[in-house]
Amino acid sequence: MNARLSTTSTNPGHAPTWYAASANDQRVRPVLEGEIEADVCVIGAGFTGISAALELSERGYKVAVIEADRIGFGASGRNGGQIVNGYSRDLETIARRYGPDKAVKLGEMSLEGGNIIRGRIAKYAIECDLRHGGFFAAFTQKQVREMAAHKANWEKYGHTGLEMVSAAEVGKYVKTDRYVGGMIDKLGGHIHPLNLVLGEARAVESLGGRIFENSRVVSVSMGANPVVKTARGSVKAKYVLVCGNAYLGKLLPEIGGRMMPVSSQVMATEPLPKDLIEGLLPADYCVEDANYVLDYYRRTSDNRLLYGGGIGYGGQEPSDLTGVIRPNMLKTFPELARFKIDYAWSGNFALTLTRIPHMGKLADNVYFSHGDSGHGVTTTHLLGKILGEAVAGHSSRYDVWSSLPNYPFPGGNTFRVPLTMLGAWWYGMRDKLGI
Repeated sequence: MNARLSTTSTNPGHAPTWYAASANDQRVRPVLEGEIEADVCVIGAGFTGISAALELSERGYKVAVIEADRIGFGASGRNGGQIVNGYSRDLETIARRYGPDKAVKLGEMSLEGGNIIRGRIAKYAIECDLRHGGFFAAFTQKQVREMAAHKANWEKYGHTGLEMVSAAEVGKYVKTDRYVGGMIDKLGGHIHPLNLVLGEARAVESLGGRIFENSRVVSVSMGANPVVKTARGSVKAKYVLVCGNAYLGKLLPEIGGRMMPVSSQVMATEPLPKDLIEGLLPADYCVEDANYVLDYYRRTSDNRLLYGGGIGYGGQEPSDLTGVIRPNMLKTFPELARFKIDYAWSGNFALTLTRIPHMGKLADNVYFSHGDSGHGVTTTHLLGKILGEAVAGHSSRYDVWSSLPNYPFPGGNTFRVPLTMLGAWWYGMRDKLGI
């Protein structure tokens, strides 16, 4: 089964993903050396950092982006590539927690991330295999009812692209007998995420922005003109944006302690016969199921099935990546048993206790955003843009996000993982029992 499994990346500095192997741009940007100055220094060249850098570059700011590894090294270049609208908690939950006014304001922004992605792809001619449409799959009638309630709530906030799918109609989107119905989102879709962030990075550079790779930040000195230091250089700036997410490490523990790295696993089959993959996914929609620990999958541009799932609280990578998710793939598509897995990888996303992104300031001119909690492809694009707006003096939308309370995980670093795992076990049992 794994005879051809890739364990080393053909794109130096990246994990051994299908994305890295098929990246359009494999150039290595320079290491930061010496002292430079910029209007804004962005820490992290993932979706959040590059989205903010592009927003600011379009506004005429002189931007420097500092990346510890490679552009899109973390979750931005390893995720399932699905354009999923909204947040990790639905707008009804947000209204109940934070009040209807906050829900209305976040609801107004809830489709914007996908629109930003599509707009930038068109504006900068980014080749990243954009496809339209997403399908949410239900295993139980309880999940169908929850989707119908979710659809009704979304429509209150202007989302008119949702349609319920009966059991008889499931085959229009995915050929499997596992699901009893579901819902489509016509405003969803899928992309090659690494090629997307690389294309956006090229757009930043075309507007005069500078990007430095393999330049891990070792300190951030606050002040009127904060200084971001690496081992071999530094950036003196008027503003700093901290966009490290799950890969921030121990750089700024005052914010790092309020998120937890969580791993998810992804694999890609060998190229499948075209008639087979088209039969399995006739509409070429991306798919994710409705379980608490969910599976997600889609077709790639070269006719592979890219299938993800599993979860590792604390960012642990399982020793057998395909052993975690291949059994579920075969439950969904038993006809794939004879096909090889060419690539398998793991990557971390940042989880907050509230499952709502955490935005704020460490100083008047040092902003941060992290913790998209599994909905990062769209939300990072939105929040990166909002960081750029805040630097430019338009902080009304930033103020909404930064006002949302955020809490440390109970149990501290010692017990946060087992306590979160216990909660996930409980919700997983509810999924299995259909309650």
